[in-house]
Amino acid sequence: MSVSVLSPSRLLGDVSGILQAASLLILLLLLIKAVQLYLHRQWLLKALQQFPCPPSHWLFGHIQELQRIQKWVETFPSACPHWLWGGKVRVQLYDPDYMKVILGRSDPKSHGSYRFLAPWIGYGLLLLNGQTWFQHRRMLTPAFHYDILKPYVGLMADSVRVMLDKWEELLGQDSPLEVFQHVSLMTLDTIMKCAFSHQGSIQVDRNSQSYIQAISDLNNLVFSRVRNAFHQNDTIYSLTSAGRWTHRACQLAHQHTDQVIQLRKAQLQKEGELEKIKRKRHLDFLDILLLAKMENGSILSDKDLRAEVDTFMFEGHDTTASGISWILYALATHPKHQERCREEIHSLLGDGASITWNHLDQMPYTTMCIKEALRLYPPVPGIGRELSTPVTFPDGRSLPKGIMVLLSIYGLHHNPKVWPNPEVFDPFRFAPGSAQHSHAFLPFSGGSRNCIGKQFAMNELKVATALTLLRFELLPDPTRIPIPIARLVLKSKNGIHLRLRRLPNPCEDKDQL
Repeated sequence: MSVSVLSPSRLLGDVSGILQAASLLILLLLLIKAVQLYLHRQWLLKALQQFPCPPSHWLFGHIQELQRIQKWVETFPSACPHWLWGGKVRVQLYDPDYMKVILGRSDPKSHGSYRFLAPWIGYGLLLLNGQTWFQHRRMLTPAFHYDILKPYVGLMADSVRVMLDKWEELLGQDSPLEVFQHVSLMTLDTIMKCAFSHQGSIQVDRNSQSYIQAISDLNNLVFSRVRNAFHQNDTIYSLTSAGRWTHRACQLAHQHTDQVIQLRKAQLQKEGELEKIKRKRHLDFLDILLLAKMENGSILSDKDLRAEVDTFMFEGHDTTASGISWILYALATHPKHQERCREEIHSLLGDGASITWNHLDQMPYTTMCIKEALRLYPPVPGIGRELSTPVTFPDGRSLPKGIMVLLSIYGLHHNPKVWPNPEVFDPFRFAPGSAQHSHAFLPFSGGSRNCIGKQFAMNELKVATALTLLRFELLPDPTRIPIPIARLVLKSKNGIHLRLRRLPNPCEDKDQL
């Protein structure tokens, strides 16, 4: 009886053969992937041959800067391809006729970019498409009925006054104030009171400040991930430092929204509370979600519920914080317009002790200035779509199915063919009777997927602007001029710093007399 024993040399030879075969297989797969990428890039180049663009690096694409986009708008009519890297491109649109065509269609959001938001805000109204989106939109529309929005004006004013009181305390430090963080806390406080039935103020709550920081981090992290070819795969991204940072920030954001949901659920468990809510003619946003039944009779799942809460918690405070901060900066740098707004508001509100729904339509010049600031600094700089069918634009150029387009609202608002002298702050562009293309001004998007909360947001912008101008004179900090950067929301690379000068209270002056 003989026993066969493998010699070490033969064993090594077998291992070497396996490694060689594995190496050849990996090389073959890489070669196939390279060929696929090459063929895809050639298809893209052919598909986009009607749309010239600046030279780009074959691997790293174009540099993304708002200032660079402004130059493209002047050089390339209506649209321009923007290469993110070798095999990924999106066509930036900044012509109102092009915008009208896309917003009149039902193309889904760009999956390749928007899916990175899903771990954070889930599939709520922002990310949903098709029939499910339509059902959620119809379900939530009553939360923005005029009868619901009217009493919110008082709650908005309360939150603004808390912020302004904090600013008064900080005036003694005689240094410029970075306003974006303060405004973010104020708008979070407002959305918590109005949409989520929160009692009291959260502007001094450290947990709320943690949430604000998490949202700021996620803005940057998601934007960076879209631009990074090596971070597209979820598994690979989860192993990176940025992936781990994103996971922690999502946990912080979810802790905040989970707490809001559980608190409201507990309140509805109290005796008589549920019946009282059901008797209301119009329900608040969170109550609609908690009591909602879908068309098939099922209630909204916990997953869907949190997705909508996460979506509105983010969109309901971050976009308005951007809008208010840039409006205050625009008025600070244009003192004559600021003073005219203040005179209008003072004649309407006096010392601002009371501001109501009816006042908001009686400040035409202030509204013109707000709209002009939104034109220069749109809170959402761009919106993505993925073409579900080929499209032909009014000038005859076309794009095939599958192309990603970015509706560059920032580019549209800075397009000299749409807005002459686009960098000049001119509120009279929005004077009553002024003629505009229907899709020349899109701070709240357009079409069927326009911002569901645009009236809520516009009310908050007016309340915050009016009460701030009655309390303070706004001056810019010449040493720190804000540099706009495109994230999910328009931010400033170096913050928005203003100098504040307390104005005398007319009531105090009368008392002294």
